[in-house]
Amino acid sequence: MIKAGIIGSTGYAGAEIVRLLLQHPEAEIVWYGSRSYTDQNYADVYRNMFRLVDEKCMNDNMEALAEQADVIFTATPQGLCASLVSEAILSKAKIIDLSADFRLKRVDVYEKWYKLEHKAVQYLEEAVYGLCEINRDAIAAARIVANPGCYTTTSILTLYPLVKEKLIDPDSIIVDAKSGTSGAGRSAKLPNLFCEVNESIKPYGVATHRHTPEIEEQLSYAAGMDYRNGESVLINFTPHLVPMNRGILATCYANLKDGVSEEEIRNAYEKYYSDEYFIRLLEKGNFPETRWVEGSNFVDIGFTVDERTGRVITVGALDNLVKGAAGQAVQNMNLMFGLPENTGLKLVPLFP
Repeated sequence: MIKAGIIGSTGYAGAEIVRLLLQHPEAEIVWYGSRSYTDQNYADVYRNMFRLVDEKCMNDNMEALAEQADVIFTATPQGLCASLVSEAILSKAKIIDLSADFRLKRVDVYEKWYKLEHKAVQYLEEAVYGLCEINRDAIAAARIVANPGCYTTTSILTLYPLVKEKLIDPDSIIVDAKSGTSGAGRSAKLPNLFCEVNESIKPYGVATHRHTPEIEEQLSYAAGMDYRNGESVLINFTPHLVPMNRGILATCYANLKDGVSEEEIRNAYEKYYSDEYFIRLLEKGNFPETRWVEGSNFVDIGFTVDERTGRVITVGALDNLVKGAAGQAVQNMNLMFGLPENTGLKLVPLFP
């Protein structure tokens, strides 16, 4: 059995990791970490865990946790994992970090967008970006995996084959994305109160959202650019908050290269995703809806070509707490420990 510890187990993503690991046939949770609820019963924080979890919440002592766990999930704000990780810890346990501390390879980009000094620069080169469908082999051999963001997972997977096969102009990309409110986390914030969110939709982080450089970096690699030396895809990314609990829908627009046909686009998607368990390429004329992926680790993708404008419009949807966070983290764990990738993740989407 894989012994897993979770720092930040009482946030939405951390709680989702708990839910998934409780059903995982090859894993057991040995540490329910929570700085806010230390020494309180976990099931008193999340009553859905009544009679399922009897343990109390622990602190965020990663060194003590590494003595007990094979893998540590850090579902914490930016900066914490980087401030705690050490060679002594990594010699005993693998780390899957759900924050942005190890997602961006360039320190200057991280510090510009996150307004933080990076505390573990020495591990940036080693850390592997945990998008399983793209970096599978590297993840399997990794000690540190940077679990991707929710918007980024949707956007990158939706666009990757088109950029990789050079079917679109990567500098023409526009991503218009919508997210449920759980993406903002569990802490109390005035803009996320029910009366502030319900019966409304609003853009936020316009031209400033922190997932922008993450999407640009990964698409730059797909485009064959030398990102570490300053070459980069540049996109317009606008996220929106919608009054639902879960789900992300990203509608992506890009200019097609001359002569590219709809058949070539479908062939590109099938080339990269036909054997991927968690990516469902929809039939022509069908487009994703968040309700058809809720509670699952699936990503649904659909597209069309607008011949009038010479653009492709491609749409991706996923559950931001599963494939966009906890499910992807468990998928990464499976790869790191040599298990079939979908172990514990064959989740049928919830409806209604």
